[in-house]
Amino acid sequence: MLELLLCSLVTVFPDYLYRRYGQGKRFGREITLYSVWYELRWGITACLMLTIALITVIFYNHPATSNVTAYFRTVPILPETGGRVAKVFVGKSDHVNAGDPIFELDNATQKAQAETARRRIAETDAAMVTARADIAAADGQVQQAQKALQQAQDELDTKQELQRRNAGVVSAREIERLQVVVDGREGGVKAAQAAREAAEARANVLLPAQKASAESALAEAEVALGKTLVRAGTAGRIEQFTLRVGDVVNPMLRPAGVLIPDGAGREQLVAGFGQIEAQVMKVGMVAEAVCLSKPLVVIPMVVTSVQDAIAAGQLRAADQLQDAQQTARPGTITVFLDPLYQGGLDGVPPGSSCIANAYSSNHERIASGEVSGLTAVYLHAVDAVALVHALLLRLQAVILPIQILVFGGH
Repeated sequence: MLELLLCSLVTVFPDYLYRRYGQGKRFGREITLYSVWYELRWGITACLMLTIALITVIFYNHPATSNVTAYFRTVPILPETGGRVAKVFVGKSDHVNAGDPIFELDNATQKAQAETARRRIAETDAAMVTARADIAAADGQVQQAQKALQQAQDELDTKQELQRRNAGVVSAREIERLQVVVDGREGGVKAAQAAREAAEARANVLLPAQKASAESALAEAEVALGKTLVRAGTAGRIEQFTLRVGDVVNPMLRPAGVLIPDGAGREQLVAGFGQIEAQVMKVGMVAEAVCLSKPLVVIPMVVTSVQDAIAAGQLRAADQLQDAQQTARPGTITVFLDPLYQGGLDGVPPGSSCIANAYSSNHERIASGEVSGLTAVYLHAVDAVALVHALLLRLQAVILPIQILVFGGH
């Protein structure tokens, strides 16, 4: 309607002035309700054509959409393991900081496993003390065996020396017996040394390895014990939290609630513009938005990102071929809008539905001298008609409460 009124000022109105003052025709006489089309046909036809052209130029170069939402992320409150709830630390809609406990599962099994691992560590420490005593005992046995060997060897040497000096003094049988004793004592020394090495291996290799295994088991048990206490990963507000002591929760099937992080949905708006405007939407474009949750307020925005893929065309591998006819509705160009000024989205609850306009600007292109003549005039006109679209957005902001509260039946 606004475009029609503007176009009539340069088409129908001049045509009427010519008919009235140039041809002397007057309303109610020559120009009546039945003859107005014939008398003002040139102005009316030009007005309709100019209106259609103006609407096309405005909506193409300064696109608008009602598919705008303040999306926000939610974090499901889930334990890393299933179990029965033993304690609940928060209530409904409570605010939590990062690291605050939310609820705790029954952890009797995990505590028992951790205590068992601690007992094994203590048992290993005691065994290491015993192993050091065994090493000392093995040292004594080695020394005892070596002395016994030395005694037998000395006696053998003495007998052999006597036999060498006088063959009849010591019998050959006695020499053989002493040699067997020496050989046996040498075996005893080797056995004692092997026992000492075994005691050292047990104290220095086996028991430390057993202690390390017990410590790993303790760490594993403590990790499992820590998983029974669910903490907030980020600061935010808990919603839909109806968990009570005795409830059973499962990380795959039954979440305890959702956590809405602080600031979620208050940083930007996500808008879906028509595909025909894909060549117009650029990063850096100025935009404006009006949200249902904050009517009568126009929020200055700026385009910070334009998604280079249309969600309607995404394909997931399945056991059936995808038919292009199944994509009945064309997708939209996803555009991310950030507030032009800090705190621009204050007072807009996350998840709010909005309407938005984006405005093309050709000032830099014209100032660079890249275009001139009629093209420059056209681009000036394109930038100028953005005022019409901005005015329409403000009219929508004014009418929106009336449309919803009065005509919407609310």
